[in-house]
Amino acid sequence: MTYQIRPALKSDVETMLSLIHGLAIYEKEPDAVKTTTEDLLRDGFGEQPMFHCLIAEDQQGQAHGFALYFFNWSTWEGRPGLYLEDLFVKEASRGHGIGLLLFKKLAQIAVERNCRRFEWSVLDWNQPARDFYHNFGARHKEGWLPYRLEGDALQKFGQLSQDDD
Repeated sequence: MTYQIRPALKSDVETMLSLIHGLAIYEKEPDAVKTTTEDLLRDGFGEQPMFHCLIAEDQQGQAHGFALYFFNWSTWEGRPGLYLEDLFVKEASRGHGIGLLLFKKLAQIAVERNCRRFEWSVLDWNQPARDFYHNFGARHKEGWLPYRLEGDALQKFGQLSQDDD
């Protein structure tokens, strides 16, 4: 079977959300997704999209996977970077090169946009994904620890006080 990779459209938000839920199940967090179709429409398909998405589909238009990404900018490189937030291929569709097609398309986009970096994170227990990335030359970074400020801590820290003015 042949697959094509194409940019997601507004009409794909239900499919995107279904794939996001599939990813959450794979990552052992089935109840963690708070995203709605309204969130996807607002932030991905407005005047200034906050993310972009690729859909991998077969000749009949059935979605088998997706990649959601956005651009950042490196102060050291003086160029943009592409950050892959999520890549997921349905379990029944794995082993057919779909993940590789998505990754190649992302790399092409990064090159076309003059990105100096193509970055992502992977869960430490996800050895199949790590092996997949290592097969084409990707390596995990040493010496950098991921940090995240979220939830109540973000809300509390992000509130302005009179001392901040």
